[in-house]
Amino acid sequence: MNRRNFLKTSLSGTVLAGGAIGMGSPALLSSCQGEGKQKKSNVELKLSFQEGTAPGETLKDRLDFMEKLGIVGLEPGGRGLAGRVKEFQDALKGRNIKISAICAGFSGFILSTDEAVRKECIDSMKSILAAAGELGSTGVILVPGFNGQKPAMPHTQETRDFLCKELNLLGDYAKEHGTCVILEPLNRGEAFFLRQVADAASICRDINNPGIQCMGDFWHMTFEEASDKGAFISAGKYLQHVHIASRKRRSMPSEDGEADNYVEGFSALKALNYGNYVSYECGCQGDKEIIVPASVQLLREQWEKA
Repeated sequence: MNRRNFLKTSLSGTVLAGGAIGMGSPALLSSCQGEGKQKKSNVELKLSFQEGTAPGETLKDRLDFMEKLGIVGLEPGGRGLAGRVKEFQDALKGRNIKISAICAGFSGFILSTDEAVRKECIDSMKSILAAAGELGSTGVILVPGFNGQKPAMPHTQETRDFLCKELNLLGDYAKEHGTCVILEPLNRGEAFFLRQVADAASICRDINNPGIQCMGDFWHMTFEEASDKGAFISAGKYLQHVHIASRKRRSMPSEDGEADNYVEGFSALKALNYGNYVSYECGCQGDKEIIVPASVQLLREQWEKA
């Protein structure tokens, strides 16, 4: 039994103190699951592609393809972004596509015990943040540390306190440039620190700096979260960006069949009135000319169901 099913089974059989009302009560289940009469949400699904998602030999080719599908966001990589600002500004002129988030691209890592490595991370992030601000980006994605990055700080309260202090300073810099740092939780196979959306949101809350926000990634959430809805709701006002991929192979949504169900997570985004982007971060198993439009159609259908 996987973690999601275990929690659902446990909750359905739980009896509240005194034995008066069980969690299986229809009225209580309806309340917990958000069933019943609800106002229809007018929140728009704003889809974004990373640079390599759409087919095409050139950036123009890919943007043309995206426009035909009604994709409204582009998520560039952060490496070398400062030298590409004009390229993106020129390419997006007259188009209904804006820069969404910037996908990492920094050097070093912020939780290194080596001061020089930490400085490399901060300096490279500042360069990307300045460029992101020029492009009107919603933020720059930061992972505090990946598995295999050494020497790394231990999993302690002191490490978290240190991270909050450093992020607060970086958040101030981001605000000066009209953007923010977006913390991304990863699954345990990729990251030693920060694996759940609620953990990232709690760091944002403790720092209390508009320059520090967080995100959720359906791929990582598949392994780390008991509920897509719960994960996004836990982020609350700090949710700044969302990544999406198929849930078995990290391919295009739709390529893993019935496993690619995002309705629960989408319902949370609607409940939060989430107004930023849901951005593709994935590979593709088949012909992009066929698979990408089918994937976009699936997400729009599920958004309507949510």
